[in-house]
Amino acid sequence: MTTILFTFIISAVLALILGFLLGFFKKVFHVEVDPTVAKIRKCLPGGNCGGCGYPGCDGFAAACAAGKAPADGCTAGGVATAKAIGKILGVETNAVQKVAVLACQGSCDKALAKGVYTGVPSCAGAKIAINGTKFCSWGCIGFGDCVEVCKFDAIKIGEDGLPHIDREKCTGCGLCVKTCPQKILSTMNAETKGAFVGCSNKNPNKTQILKLCKTGCIKCGKCEKLCKEEAIHLVDLIPVVDYAKCTACGDCVNGCPTKVLSLI
Repeated sequence: MTTILFTFIISAVLALILGFLLGFFKKVFHVEVDPTVAKIRKCLPGGNCGGCGYPGCDGFAAACAAGKAPADGCTAGGVATAKAIGKILGVETNAVQKVAVLACQGSCDKALAKGVYTGVPSCAGAKIAINGTKFCSWGCIGFGDCVEVCKFDAIKIGEDGLPHIDREKCTGCGLCVKTCPQKILSTMNAETKGAFVGCSNKNPNKTQILKLCKTGCIKCGKCEKLCKEEAIHLVDLIPVVDYAKCTACGDCVNGCPTKVLSLI
């Protein structure tokens, strides 16, 4: 009983001493926090996704308060966050909500696979090992590296072997874009309406394209010819849409022989 009581007293004394020391050092080494940083931090979503280019929300808040980062630099927070930060800093913002999009339709049943892959189950690993799992070297590998880095649960690999993006959850932070070794993910204005090109294949051989992927762009240029607004042109063998001109009429979509184009 004496031993227990003695141990309790020693523990209580140590706890008291440590508590006093912690309080003392907290005052000695206290660093004043810029109130502007604290206000900006409260506006941020707290995802710490790194899409802004800074180490988490704290890093962005500090950089933004110091004038090193723009008020609309938090893509995850979207327009509402940009406006709130702009109000704190007294600046106007031109933020737009972005969303990730996939420029590939090479699903399991449409794109020819090289064989059974037994290497590291990641897109980056397969890219390094055998330049992807499909004969189309531009196609989605499908192991879901984009899914792993998404902090908002906005991407899932579907039964077709392609990533599917939930536009309601996607914040357009761009982490998936940076991670994709095929560079077939990008972000665009969530309110954009028009034709979207779902292929990144730059192979000039029409016969070979159709052999490797049933939904590959065959570079026929029909979309360019059909567009009355001159909003779509082949650039490096890939149709590129000028959304400032595109009226979303759908002529190019309906005329595409391999259904590479779709309306968003």
